[in-house]
Amino acid sequence: MLPEEFKTQLQSQGIQLTDEQMYQFKRYFELLVEWNEKINLTAITEEKEVYLKHFYDSILLAFSEDFDASAYLCDVGSGAGFPSIPLKIVFPTLQVTIVDSLNKRIMFLNELVQELGLEQVSLYHDRAETFGQNRDFRESFDYVTARAVARLNVLSELCLPLVKKGGVFYALKATKAEEELTEAKPAIAQLGGKFKEDVVMTLPITGDTRHFVVIEKKKETPKKYPRKPGLPNKQPIK
Repeated sequence: MLPEEFKTQLQSQGIQLTDEQMYQFKRYFELLVEWNEKINLTAITEEKEVYLKHFYDSILLAFSEDFDASAYLCDVGSGAGFPSIPLKIVFPTLQVTIVDSLNKRIMFLNELVQELGLEQVSLYHDRAETFGQNRDFRESFDYVTARAVARLNVLSELCLPLVKKGGVFYALKATKAEEELTEAKPAIAQLGGKFKEDVVMTLPITGDTRHFVVIEKKKETPKKYPRKPGLPNKQPIK
């Protein structure tokens, strides 16, 4: 998907990109490739692949009628900024918080945010386990996103504590969503969440399948979650 195809595809979904936004995506791609030579950000570096499998893929989340473009969104384990930064470019009113455990990625994102002139983006170098126990952030976000960083039972413990009551956790998955959901349902219930739906979409051109597992926050997460760093992975909730 070349940049003009990207613009046309989004237009077909009712999203009109300005010249400035197209330039921001161009600079995003350039900085991603430049930094990827220094630190491992992505295995995908071809322009048409980045626009399809990173940029467009990230924005799929906004095709939902329920998506609020002025929400407070926390992106856990954002890596190179997906899905939060493409969403922020498209919806400048979105208020974004990114937490990532690798400081080099935060350094990249800091330069990216400055270069693109993005406002209301906060970056934190932290483990999700400790970030979720921080009173300033716990149960304070409308949306929390995580894109294929761990299995759903683990992600739920890392992300649901950050979602405010009435908010939504979006787990972005390429495959095995049904299998992971069955495994994660006990954890989701213990953490105050309730599975709403598994939204299945396909990428244009390739037809690759994408899953958005939508989990609503129904009640407060017990204070003992998330547990100490490393425990959610080693001993997932069952």
